[in-house]
Amino acid sequence: MSDELNDTGCREYNDLARRDFLLTSAGVGIAAFLPTWLPNVVLAQTSASNRDIIVSVFLSGGTDGMSLVVPFGDPDYYTGRPTIAVPRPDAAGTGPKATALDNFFGFSPGMAPLMPAYTAGDLLIAHATGSVDTSRSHFDAQRYMEVGVPQSPSVATGWLGRHLATSTPMRTSAPLRALGLTTGLPQTLSGAPKALPIPNPATFSLNGSGATAISRVAFMDTNYSDASAPVGANALDATNTIALLRLINFTGYSPVNGAVYPNSAFGQALRSSAALIKSDVGVEAIHAFNGGWDTHNQAGPIATLDGGYMHGKMMDLSQSLAAFYADVIQGTTAYGVTVVLISEFGRNARENGNRGTDHGRGNVAFAMGKKIAGGKVLTNGWPGLARENLESGQDLRVTLDHRDILAEIVQNRLGNSNLSTIFPSFIPRFRGVTEP
Repeated sequence: MSDELNDTGCREYNDLARRDFLLTSAGVGIAAFLPTWLPNVVLAQTSASNRDIIVSVFLSGGTDGMSLVVPFGDPDYYTGRPTIAVPRPDAAGTGPKATALDNFFGFSPGMAPLMPAYTAGDLLIAHATGSVDTSRSHFDAQRYMEVGVPQSPSVATGWLGRHLATSTPMRTSAPLRALGLTTGLPQTLSGAPKALPIPNPATFSLNGSGATAISRVAFMDTNYSDASAPVGANALDATNTIALLRLINFTGYSPVNGAVYPNSAFGQALRSSAALIKSDVGVEAIHAFNGGWDTHNQAGPIATLDGGYMHGKMMDLSQSLAAFYADVIQGTTAYGVTVVLISEFGRNARENGNRGTDHGRGNVAFAMGKKIAGGKVLTNGWPGLARENLESGQDLRVTLDHRDILAEIVQNRLGNSNLSTIFPSFIPRFRGVTEP
């Protein structure tokens, strides 16, 4: 998990970010296989040419969606945030202000690099969305979203892992179908066949001295290739993946369309993802984290306020995504690509006494791709920010279940109709997230 620490976060989030609470790469991360409870399903038969590769990003820490995508058309936004609200697009003066997306919502200045994708109709924003679970615990809320089943501690596999477990491989010979750009396999990918945690694809290898790297791989091949399933198959997948990644020139990769990836952890993660996707080796899913969004103190959603901490976070996020959009989604690839971004919960509608916001409910989610019905902010009715309309008198209500968005993408862009297995006990309602 690549969350970054910051002084604005609560103790739970900082503790969570300091330790790798996910599965370790030395254990179950390599041996991810079908869980015993998974029912018999009909494998998806859609041809690879009609299926997208998915890049899933989790914005950990509880992103303040009302700072990223400003509801400037709701006057109670400014009433509740007298010092940290992002000014309206038509605000007086020359200072930073929102960029209008329509007559109600606008991008914060830090999100402006995504305007080309939005204007082209390839970026969809969903607002007042999130989990139906009301937990304000980072750990619980994130876990429920990753497994796709609220308040179900017994479910160990992730929604994306179940998608891969119930779909035919895009390329049957591929040793790697999915990877988490993390030190441990993300919960989202748990249960996926041929999935590995690979923090840096350019340097992926077995742990140990560089002087013995080749001999360690040879030892794995010699001693485990004939082992019974799943050990033997997973050992070969791991060594084959090491050999495969060495063939890709990650270091010398040259983006197209003038794309420039930020020299940040997230920017370089998307750059590596672009190189991997364009190498066309059969990878179908990539999962990454972008952390540090727990902004309780001096949030700084604009550059001129309290050092502009969140503004800097937004600039890194939007510039990285904008580079990936120009490089991969607008560029020519063997397959289509869809990017999705979610976070465990939003923030309070009203600022606290430290010019930050505390854990809330409703939030934003993003979907980006050539077959995404973008160029709009999707809501299931804006619930409003007047106190009488807030959940528990303090939070933007969740009026759009984030699983509606994910389920539509899974079926229409990833070619998998096994939604009752991927999202158990949930009947999604398609909202027009994807194009025919």
